[in-house]
Parts: sequence; structure tokens; C-alpha cells
Amino acid sequence: MPARDVAPTTPSLEDRVAAAMPHARRLLGHDVHPPADALTRLAEHLPPGTEWDRYGAGGLVADLESRVGELLGKPAVAFFPSGVMAQQAALRCWTDRSRCRRVALPDLSHLLRHELDGPALLHDLRYERLGTGRQLPTVAHLDGIPGPLGAVLLELPLREAGFILPTFAELAEFSARCRERGAPLHLDGARLWESTPHLGEPLAEVAALADSVYVSFYKGLGAFAGAALAGPEDLVAEARQWRRRLGGTLYGMTADAASALAGLDEHLDRMTEYRDRAVEIAALLDARGVRVVPDPPHTREFVVYAPGDPDALREKVVQLLERDRVVAVRGWSAADVPGWSWAEVSVGSATMRSTAREVADVIASVALE
Repeated sequence: MPARDVAPTTPSLEDRVAAAMPHARRLLGHDVHPPADALTRLAEHLPPGTEWDRYGAGGLVADLESRVGELLGKPAVAFFPSGVMAQQAALRCWTDRSRCRRVALPDLSHLLRHELDGPALLHDLRYERLGTGRQLPTVAHLDGIPGPLGAVLLELPLREAGFILPTFAELAEFSARCRERGAPLHLDGARLWESTPHLGEPLAEVAALADSVYVSFYKGLGAFAGAALAGPEDLVAEARQWRRRLGGTLYGMTADAASALAGLDEHLDRMTEYRDRAVEIAALLDARGVRVVPDPPHTREFVVYAPGDPDALREKVVQLLERDRVVAVRGWSAADVPGWSWAEVSVGSATMRSTAREVADVIASVALE
């Protein structure tokens, strides 16, 4: 039989991005290196005589836990492979102690939106919303929840609302009300590292307002993976037991701990610089007619809104990548307002190699033209 002509396959957006990325210049976020380069750089960062941890004990894992404890001013810290696991362990421990499964948390909390209902299915947690939608939780919201609470959770910053933060005074007032009610306050501090420029207080002063704190290492610090839970010694010891029950006490965690320590060295002292550059970029975008939330940004990250369909905007991003070898804002999604889309903007080490105007011009070329 004669061979049939096969119609050429149109490459997907993902295929086009993969083909163009090796030659592109990143404008947003932190530098991303190929695995071989990243591991080589990490090996160069290791001090001589570095020992392996074993099941999360000793070695660089212990060094990382000690350093985080000093930064947050907490007596005990446990390394976890993920923040989802760390927070579930913390909330399980707090609610077991009080024998109350009710947890108050923001309506847009990561636990409610991105964890497939794991905290409820695995730990029987019952949720009480602190406000609705994009509202920042307040004392009034807390007062509106009657009865006992096993724990209260605040997310700093509240990502789904645009990486927004309360003032330090508002946070202190909220903390005091939790203590009046006898409810432990837990901080979802996945991005706590970048929150201090807005809050105006050092990490330890912020963490002192909470009974336990979770921090992430791969977001603002650019590490491979991993998280930490900090708090009282007895709580953290109990959380380590839950880490094992949930399958998180891995045989070796040295590589992730090493990348977290490198991330602290490289990025922690630059968070104010990153935030200030985000404010510059946002102001330039606003002047061009791009909607920015919040305005000005509270952290190194913020949200932009643009008229148009997400697929059309993503197509423009890929065309820019193919034509000019520049990576703009890629993750466009449909906004609540029909006909509009939104995307997150993240400032990091890669961003700092360009001027604020260069970055704003590229974002505006996608959002407005």
C-alpha cells in the first residue's frame, strides 16, 4: 500500500518554550541552572569535612536547623521535605493537645486551595474561615468565630490575595487576641523571608508573635526543596514523630539542606533590595496602564492584571521568547472579571541584572500590546 502523507504536528506552547529556553535571558525570579551546573555550584559551597545526615539527623540538616532556630528565635526546629507535611504535622500536634479539631485560617489559605483536602482527610481538621476571599484576617474576623479553636493559622504573605501583608501592629494585635483565647497561632511563613521589609521588624520579632512557624526554602531562597517547622521543643519533637508517620523522614536530606543553607547565604540579605526593585517595576507598570496588586507591592512578588484571554497572552509570551530570547511573565490565568487575565511577577537575582524599566517594558509589551 502506498505510504500516507502525515500532516505535520503543530508544536504545543510547552514544546516551543522548551526549545527556546536554553537560549533565553531570564528577567524574573532567581537564576535557574541546569542540574549538572547547580550541583557543581552546590558542591563548591560545601565546607571541607561535610558529613552526611542519616534520616535527618546530624550533618548539614542539623546545621540548617540550628541556623533557622537562631534566625527565628525559636528553641527547636525540624527539617521537613515539604511545607505541606510540616504544616499538617504542626496543626495535628496543636489540635491533639487541645482535643479540638477546629482550625481558623484565611479563606484563600494554601491548605484550602492546593492540598486536595489532605488536612481534613488525614487529620480530621475542621476549618473556620477568617473572612472571605481576598480579605486579610483581622481580630474582628477572629472574634466572629465562637467557641474553642485548636489552632489559628495566618499565611504571611497571603499569596492568593496578591502577596499582601498586615502591618506589624495588626499582626501583634491578632497574636494577642489568639493568646487571650488560648488558641495557638501558627504562621504559614512559606514566604516569611521576604516579608520583613514590609513588616519593619526582624525575623525573630515576627516569629515571636506565633507559637509555631513554618518556612520554605525553595521559594524566596531558591533551594532545591524542603521546609522547616520551628517552635517549642516538645511540639517539634512530636512533629518529628508525625514526619516519620507521614513518610517524610528520608534516609538522606543533605543535598536539600545544603541548597537551603546556600539560599540563605545568597538571598536573605537581599530581600529588601528585591522588594524595592518590585516597587520600582510596579510603579512603571502602573504608569503604563497595567493594573498592579497590591500597589505598591508588599514583598518581592506581586500580581498584574491585563485585558485578554490567558491563551492569547501566553502565546504572546512565547512569541517574545522565540523572537527576542527574553522570558516574560508566563503563568497567565483567567481573572474573576470576564475578559481579563492575571499573572504573578517575582523579583529575584535574575531580575537584578536588568533595570526596572527594561523589566517593566517587557511585561507591558505582553500585557498591553
